[in-house]
Amino acid sequence: MKKIFFFGVTVSLFLSSCGSTKSISNSSTTSQGSPTAVTAASAKSTYWQQHVDYKMDIDMDVNNYQYQGKQVLVYTNNSPDVLDKVFYHLYFNAFQPGSEMDIRSQTIADPDARVGSRIGRLKPNEIGYINVTALKQNGKGVKYETVGTVLEVQLNKVIQPGESVTFDMAFDAQVPAQIRRSGRNNEEGVALSMTQWYPKLAEYDFEGWHADPYIGREFHGVWGDFDLNLTIDKDYVVGGTGYLQKETISGDKKTLHITAPNVHDFTWAADPEYIHDTMQVPNGPMLHFYYKKTLPAENLQFWKDLQPKTVEMMQYFSENIGKYPYEQYSVIQGGDGGMEYAMCTLITGKRKFGSLMGVTAHELAHTWFQFLLATNEGKHEWMDEGFTSYISDYAMDYITKKNADNPAEGGYKGYYYLVNSGKEKPQTTHADRFETNMAYGIAAYNKGEVFLSQLGYVIGQDNLKKTLKQYFKDWAFKHPTPNAFIRVAEKVSGLELDWYLMDWTMTTNTIDYGVKNIDGNTVTLERIGLMPMPLDITVTYTDGSTESIYIPLQMMRGEKPTTATIKPDWAWAYPSYTFETKKAVKSVEIDPKGLMADVNKENNKM
Repeated sequence: MKKIFFFGVTVSLFLSSCGSTKSISNSSTTSQGSPTAVTAASAKSTYWQQHVDYKMDIDMDVNNYQYQGKQVLVYTNNSPDVLDKVFYHLYFNAFQPGSEMDIRSQTIADPDARVGSRIGRLKPNEIGYINVTALKQNGKGVKYETVGTVLEVQLNKVIQPGESVTFDMAFDAQVPAQIRRSGRNNEEGVALSMTQWYPKLAEYDFEGWHADPYIGREFHGVWGDFDLNLTIDKDYVVGGTGYLQKETISGDKKTLHITAPNVHDFTWAADPEYIHDTMQVPNGPMLHFYYKKTLPAENLQFWKDLQPKTVEMMQYFSENIGKYPYEQYSVIQGGDGGMEYAMCTLITGKRKFGSLMGVTAHELAHTWFQFLLATNEGKHEWMDEGFTSYISDYAMDYITKKNADNPAEGGYKGYYYLVNSGKEKPQTTHADRFETNMAYGIAAYNKGEVFLSQLGYVIGQDNLKKTLKQYFKDWAFKHPTPNAFIRVAEKVSGLELDWYLMDWTMTTNTIDYGVKNIDGNTVTLERIGLMPMPLDITVTYTDGSTESIYIPLQMMRGEKPTTATIKPDWAWAYPSYTFETKKAVKSVEIDPKGLMADVNKENNKM
């Protein structure tokens, strides 16, 4: 977790950050996640997703940080399309002078301090690379070309819908000096942080291929099963994705046989100085903690204190989103900040306890929002980071017993800063295409968090809680889109919400409502901003009594559950709205709880 101070506003930025087609929704959906009309006789989902199974043999040399790999990949084309090519991600190739990540870091106005110009200064024995030396499709060689961080493969035979093919690959690779998530010998001395380390098949879905270059942001992958034989120095302690099946020692090395069912990524970390602790979550997974015994005594104690708190976090998320489906989860010291992966997270370990707990809460929450609900992080980063920020803030508030009026308040402050900066772009902007890291970070984390918090204001807090649980039930182990989420919210609440999704995520329209005039028992309000909203209002009368009033938004076609006095609908096109009360009015306040992201609070009360 990184806190950046912006002219009086502290903005928290977590710069870390199953199922295949065997598990499909009970509801009938199109590939975009919206309902489709069906008859009882033809009730069949049109949702589909690809499936891939990996078998890999890896021989790691801890002395020169190079490894040899063999990969057998079985790819099943569940799409209705004929495929004549495939793509692999070769993420380690980003850590070379002149790469897109290098150049982007050196040309953006506010580069990530962990990257800066470091990639451009790497020596040949410090760079990262994945070099594919052979590739066959069903036993026959195919033409392929490495283009930056992507391997482009021209198939020797097309893959028909419903067909499975086998790709056999040989590759050699080098672990880069620690820069951005992956690497060797990080600043805290962790030997190997092996994230995005293998040739990873790109995702193909209803929008086509997603063979994005690795420039700075995060990932999208194909669901499947992993089977890994990892050979490494016998003194190294290894933690990460999957379940250890067997350990065999031969000379100075050991081979770990690890399997991971129904995941879309595989990560591991290794160090000869790891302490390995475990703690069981009641009626839940076994938690694993890996951290270096060379940490200062204070930090070693923090890692001990973290363990029961992580149990509470796991219980909170499982109760408020959906049950964690795997048998284990690992918190591992490594990487360069905090970043979520399959069944584990890598975080730097030399932190104050509050930071260690806060980052763990955030990265653990990512297990639900992006890992199990596997959105495309390049296109919909706000669903990943924003939803995670929301639920982890609420978890921390619950676990620390702060009982804040609005645990997501920091998200609102960050959003207001972004609006006033003049650098806001719509959340539909690709994660790599923001002009500044600041604009990306606040749009993804803070504005994304406000999306959920404010949705609770729009549809009611109980409906929001039901929506999150139903979203998990319908879309876990799949690739949901923004429309998939908002359709769940519509079904739960019975309200029309496409306007909310559009204005908040696809535009930079702002919310600004004001109290224009009070005349006896007549109140006039005005809409100044372009984004529509329903309004919660508190009226204080001259006799000292108060009344809660709710003004529905006409385009919602309904109201949230409320005990307030409901007034007639306000149609968005009308810039002003007048209502009358039974008594003389002393004052009026719009949104007294502050859950609506109104960019000008000065005119909310008269």
